[in-house]
Amino acid sequence: MADLMKGKRGLIMGVANERSIAWGIASAMATEGAELAFSYQGEAFGSRVRPLAASVGSDFLVDVDVTDDASLDACFAALKDRWGTMDFLVHAIAYSDKNELTGRFINTSRANFKNSLTISCFSFIDVSRRASELMPEGGSLITLTFQGSNRVTPNYNVMGVAKAALESSVRYLANDLGPQGVRVNAISPGPMKTLAGAAIGGARATFRHTEANAPLRKNATLETVGGTAVWLASDYGALTTGEVVRVDGGFHILGMPQQDNL
Repeated sequence: MADLMKGKRGLIMGVANERSIAWGIASAMATEGAELAFSYQGEAFGSRVRPLAASVGSDFLVDVDVTDDASLDACFAALKDRWGTMDFLVHAIAYSDKNELTGRFINTSRANFKNSLTISCFSFIDVSRRASELMPEGGSLITLTFQGSNRVTPNYNVMGVAKAALESSVRYLANDLGPQGVRVNAISPGPMKTLAGAAIGGARATFRHTEANAPLRKNATLETVGGTAVWLASDYGALTTGEVVRVDGGFHILGMPQQDNL
């Protein structure tokens, strides 16, 4: 493949370091010719993102707090000032109190429930509204989810509820924005060794289990998730919207572990 994203411009939200899913997507987008902007929150993350952005030829970085309307307004004003329009947005933002990603879901606190849903779900609705206004010729909005949205996953807890809400939001947004040619989809990778994934209790055991039992006997990689995002954002994804695309080696089709692992 080459130049599948040539002439397209988009914002990548959620890069934490070189092992982030968002970075895997950004790298694949850049390889295919996309022009990228990056958001980050706070200088600690900015110092990590800046050299990564530079490595793909981008000097367009914006400090954004997705819980603050003024911050989001400033971000999309900057995008409009620099580009005028945009073609895609990747939302790879989620958060929950690490202390509530172990143990029982029933112990979820009110404060963490609200915060998790606001950052992990509502922020996608919020940025989709703003981004779609900069997509007069259509475009692609992509977010990241996980199988814990519809199947109980140990220690995923309130994040499972947040991802279920996110996936439902994808469908409603796809219907709202379809008439203007904006597609809305989610990618659902299997467990990956990322900073966010490490926050979930038992992450290493989950990674080993899915790798041993998935039909392909492999977990998702940054490259395979990045390639999926390229397809969804490129012209080849022109008629795909409202979907949750799984990149998990087929693990989601199983009813039980492989026989050797029972």
